[in-house]
Amino acid sequence: GGGPSSVAYVVVGNAVSSVTYASIFSVCQTTDSEKQQGTLEPLLATPAGRLPLYLGRGLIPILLSLATVAVGLGYAVGLYHVPVAAGALGPLALSVVLTAFAMVGFGLLLGAIALFLRTSIILGNIFLFLGLVVSGVNFPLSNLPVPVQWVGYAFPLTWGVASVRATLDGAAFSQVLPLWGYLVISGVASYGLAMLSLRLFERLAYRTGSLVRF
Repeated sequence: GGGPSSVAYVVVGNAVSSVTYASIFSVCQTTDSEKQQGTLEPLLATPAGRLPLYLGRGLIPILLSLATVAVGLGYAVGLYHVPVAAGALGPLALSVVLTAFAMVGFGLLLGAIALFLRTSIILGNIFLFLGLVVSGVNFPLSNLPVPVQWVGYAFPLTWGVASVRATLDGAAFSQVLPLWGYLVISGVASYGLAMLSLRLFERLAYRTGSLVRF
């Protein structure tokens, strides 16, 4: 992934951060689209279980996220000659998959909150660009004030960028495993909170009539 001052550092960070567009905007805008098309109310009125109904929204964004990051890393290697350590492809692929999983979970959480809002665009933009600043994409997290660093540690993108950089550099398994663990924990927590938030904001949306606001 290169040192903090190298082109490779910035290129890899931005290649991985491209996952946010598919994982946050794609998922959040699903709610907006359903409101505009008038399909959200009938969908929520069906007896279908909320878990498969809602988590199913994350399948396509995960695939889109994987493709987006793969293309970005391909450009990083092909155009900017970012070095790839021997035997790094397997761990690198796992890092990308876990990053996509965790980020889509985060997007689903924001999408659940957007159920109650008029639009999800503002919410998506806030977390998209905040994540780019505090996730170590273009500069090390250590350059930021300590309170801001703790905010960055709460974003799954921070651990995704770190794990991809580590695997590209050929870091030992013992160094990468904690980063993967953070991504798994972050993803599972996001999916769980997304389901709880969906229940909460669905009730609030029914009560306030915000299901039909867009």
